[in-house]
Amino acid sequence: MSPDITTRPIALVGLMGVGKTTVGRRLAKKLDREFFDSDDEIEQASGRTVAGYFRDHGEEAFREGERRVIERLLDGKPIILATGGGAFIPAKTRKILKATAVTIWLKGDFETIMERVSRKNTRPLLQVNNPRQKMRELMDVRYPIYKEAHIKVDIANGPHIRTVNRVVKALQAYEKKLVE
Repeated sequence: MSPDITTRPIALVGLMGVGKTTVGRRLAKKLDREFFDSDDEIEQASGRTVAGYFRDHGEEAFREGERRVIERLLDGKPIILATGGGAFIPAKTRKILKATAVTIWLKGDFETIMERVSRKNTRPLLQVNNPRQKMRELMDVRYPIYKEAHIKVDIANGPHIRTVNRVVKALQAYEKKLVE
């Protein structure tokens, strides 16, 4: 891979449930990089869960804290960063991500994402009467913004390693485009 790809951080963006954390961990192992999850880092820094932070301080305060954590993590080291589903949405955070990392949008289809997020009840934005409607709204608002990522990879059904392999191929194609 070119120096740009091999030395820049790689940030995974996309909706909750697309596998950013699982894919990120496996990608980090495959590329021999350190892995970070911005939600985990926020929880460590604040001493509370993401859901608790949302509940106690609201989404706006959470997004500001999230931006600070992402900015701290993207200090130039070639890490893999899994971001929260809404991290790429605020313009200030998106600008930081795009300027300091290769951003990869993991794109999932509605039914796959719903099946995955329904497995656990920890998603603050889905604590509503109609989670399916809320997810459609999130997709409508966020997909046009996620398109600004450097690379788009459709998630694969089945084992996450399939998506990891798609990400590696997409990185190689992106690198090839950069050197042409």
